[in-house]
Amino acid sequence: MPALTRRREPDRQQETWHVYYGDVPVGTIGERAGVPHNVDHWEWRVGFYPVSRRPGERSQGAAAATFKEARAAFEVAWRDYLPRCTEADFAENRRHRAVTAWKYRMHDTGTPLPTQMSDGRSQCFCGAPLTIASADGHILEAHMDMP
Repeated sequence: MPALTRRREPDRQQETWHVYYGDVPVGTIGERAGVPHNVDHWEWRVGFYPVSRRPGERSQGAAAATFKEARAAFEVAWRDYLPRCTEADFAENRRHRAVTAWKYRMHDTGTPLPTQMSDGRSQCFCGAPLTIASADGHILEAHMDMP
C-alpha cells in the first residue's frame, strides 16, 4: 500500500501542500486566505476524481490551528475515505490526467484534435495518425506517462 506523501505548491502565496497516494493526488492541506488572526488558519480536503463525484464522497475540515493538526485530521479522514476507493478509481484518475495532459499538449503545439476536423482525422503531436475512434486508445498506449 503506498504511503501518503506531500508536495508543496510553490506558486501560492499561502502555504499549500498537495497530498498524494502513490502517484494520485488525493487532497490538500493549506493555509486559509483572508481569515482574521483570531481564527484557525489551516484547512484540509480529502477527495479525488472520480470518487469525489459520488454523493457524500468528499471530506473536508475547514479549521485547524496548526499545520500539524490539519495533517493529523487529514490522515484520520483519509483512513476513513480509502476503503471506499477501488483500484479502478485510481486507474480512472490516471487515465483522466493523461487525457487532459495530452489534450493541452495538442493545443500547445497547435495540433488540432480529431474532433476539430471535419473528417474526424488528425495527427498526434508525436506524429501518429489519429481518428476520433482511435484517440483514446492511442493516448492510453503512448502517452499515459505524461505529467
